Amino acid sequence: MKVRDFLSFLAMIDDLGVRAGLDGRVVRHTAGGVRPRAHRHAELELNLVVRGTSSYLLGDRRYALTPGTLTWLFPGQDHVLVDESSDHELWWAVFRPALVARIATTQQARPLLAEDPAGQFSRRLASSRVRRLGALFHEVRDAETVDDVLVNTGLAYLLSFAWRALLDSDDVVEGVDLHPAVETVARMLRADPDAGDLAALARAASLSPSHLSRIFKEQTGVSISRFRNQQRLQRFLRLYGRGRRTTALAAALEAGFGSYAQFHRVFREQTGRSPSALRTAAADDDLSLARDYR
Repeated sequence: MKVRDFLSFLAMIDDLGVRAGLDGRVVRHTAGGVRPRAHRHAELELNLVVRGTSSYLLGDRRYALTPGTLTWLFPGQDHVLVDESSDHELWWAVFRPALVARIATTQQARPLLAEDPAGQFSRRLASSRVRRLGALFHEVRDAETVDDVLVNTGLAYLLSFAWRALLDSDDVVEGVDLHPAVETVARMLRADPDAGDLAALARAASLSPSHLSRIFKEQTGVSISRFRNQQRLQRFLRLYGRGRRTTALAAALEAGFGSYAQFHRVFREQTGRSPSALRTAAADDDLSLARDYR
């Protein structure tokens, strides 16, 4: 993952990093890149899986994502990406509400204006559409370093084209209902990664610890401990930012890791990098910004 792409995921912890003057942004995510914790945001979001597999936990349902899957995520929907394969890659784009309002002027496009519309908004596309959309994502992302007007024009076209692609596809990705206990525990750990040990979580879910562990892994694709550590890592990234206000050790301990060694292990497992990459990426980004504004 490039330095700017890596830093973009850190920026998403507090916001989506949409630069002033732009109507949205485009990023390519690869397995090991840190995705944000379960969250919602004012911007409309679009995902296109390029390769590999993963799943979205979206409210009380789980959606399996495979290559060619196009998914729209709306402002009123909490969502978190889990169970990524090692080769997983996807494009994501977000669009500011003002842009969506300018584009969604027809009856067919009206769901784009909703907070949490009823309907099926995850579908598999034909290979020709996947290739065209992939090219559009790439073009808009590359334009960010060239011309803001070009970016905004591209974002408007990407939004319109991707919505048309969804409407033209009949290959719906059906969500699987999560067991109420799984939904309860996932919600608890999203809110507080230290919400209790397995026994406490099982009591809250009214299941035995062994039963809870089994169905959580079956339905989300990850163990409770791995899910918990993912949430701790997201908390760390929010606390640490770019390292200008605190140290990695202090942020790791405050995030709920028992030691720096545990944090280091989880960080490497989740991102494929050492925590030192945070300092390197921030320094390289500062140099790049300095060059941009000279």
